[in-house]
Amino acid sequence: MTKNNTQHAPVRAAAPTTLTAEEIKAQLIESGIPEHLRSYFPHGLGELIPAMGIKFQELTAERTVATMPVAGNTQPIGLLHGGANVVLAETLGSLSAGVHGGEDLVAVGVDINATHVRPAVSGMVTATCTAVKLGRTLCIHSIDIVDERGRTTCTARITNMLIPRPTA
Repeated sequence: MTKNNTQHAPVRAAAPTTLTAEEIKAQLIESGIPEHLRSYFPHGLGELIPAMGIKFQELTAERTVATMPVAGNTQPIGLLHGGANVVLAETLGSLSAGVHGGEDLVAVGVDINATHVRPAVSGMVTATCTAVKLGRTLCIHSIDIVDERGRTTCTARITNMLIPRPTA
């Protein structure tokens, strides 16, 4: 009970958006997921990755590269939102770790940190994710995000745990 003697309903996760097989395939193609890895995403990429405009150029356990537009991902004064940098970094690190884990395991983030170096105000940012440690149960990746002029805007580091893929 809260101070005013009211009870709060238990927190529940939102139901995932159900996509058809054709919509999932189109989403994966549009986002640049390589064909040989599409089976890793039987339910698609979720809602956030496409909403942020993240597009993959490479996706491996050792190295992943993706872009994200600044437009649509800004804070009130027009700069790329720091949280958008973290979403981009976590997306690359988690998907890279998931590729390392294979189809039977999924990556779940257990720690992430980011240092915002300089603002991005327009264009695209490009993130490059590099494996630091690819273990049996833990993966660590470093992510560097740069603007269109190649200037570092953010550096991040993520640790993911590999767990068995949940069954339906």
